[in-house]
Amino acid sequence: MNDKFGRKINYLRLSVTDLCNLRCIYCMPQEGISKLHHEEILSIEEIERIVSAAVDCGIEKVRITGGEPLVRNGIIDICQRVARIKGVRELCLTTNGVLLPQLAEGLREAGVHRLNISLDTLNPDKFRQITRIGRLDDVLNGIQKAKEAGFDYLKLNVVLMGGFNDDEIGDFVDLTRDSNTQIRFIELMPMGQCAEWERSRFLDTSAVLKAVPQLQLAGTEGVARTYRVPGYKGSVGLISPISNHFCPTCNRIRVTSDGKLKACLHSSGEVNLKGLSGDKLKEAIAKAITSKPQSHHLDAATPSETGRYMNQIGG
Repeated sequence: MNDKFGRKINYLRLSVTDLCNLRCIYCMPQEGISKLHHEEILSIEEIERIVSAAVDCGIEKVRITGGEPLVRNGIIDICQRVARIKGVRELCLTTNGVLLPQLAEGLREAGVHRLNISLDTLNPDKFRQITRIGRLDDVLNGIQKAKEAGFDYLKLNVVLMGGFNDDEIGDFVDLTRDSNTQIRFIELMPMGQCAEWERSRFLDTSAVLKAVPQLQLAGTEGVARTYRVPGYKGSVGLISPISNHFCPTCNRIRVTSDGKLKACLHSSGEVNLKGLSGDKLKEAIAKAITSKPQSHHLDAATPSETGRYMNQIGG
């Protein structure tokens, strides 16, 4: 289905929980979150209905997100049900990796095609600092278990932060030397508390090309411009929502864990889907797609209009 600007909307990012087992400083407030009540969260049956209706409106790719989706009870069942829906051509999942040792094999068997794993630093002390409570070894172990489970092509998401991990750019790129992995450097977005951070924290992805000048443009993959170091097995993706936003080609919608459809991540506009079914559900999704904004107004000095933290929307 096309929106009113002619963009084909075929990608749904679906949050299944607002909860997380980490507390990343750019994602949720230090004091924690007011967790949703059980009845406010989409049930497994509601998730299945929403995805089915979205497919009828042209959705072909679904990404399961959170919070941290692997803390959701029944996550394997959710993935199985979504994967079985006729018309879902690709099912992906974004995770912090901590619970992959227990769940990677089950996710693969459930029909998940690909994993994105968040990893903002390779330094154990800095990992503890950015996540407030996490251990780097848990994520590294999760990455290894994902590979053993058959996820041969992993994408590692790195939120680029000046003065924090920009000195590790070369180390991350080196991970692509012998591994079929894509390191995806993502510009920090002024959302939630980090909207008040110093401007020096907000680097554009050109910093990656300056740090590793041997990177050569290889093409595009979704919203990422992809690069390779000659002779390296893997690749590097640069995602630039601020310095080079991809609104003109945006093909996605989002559904939060409490059933609100967001046609744009940074818009305050939301459409309630919870409690809807049948034609009313499809009509609500179709209406949201046709009213999708042409672009957001985000830059390093202009915070997001969404009004939610990232864990409440879905990463």
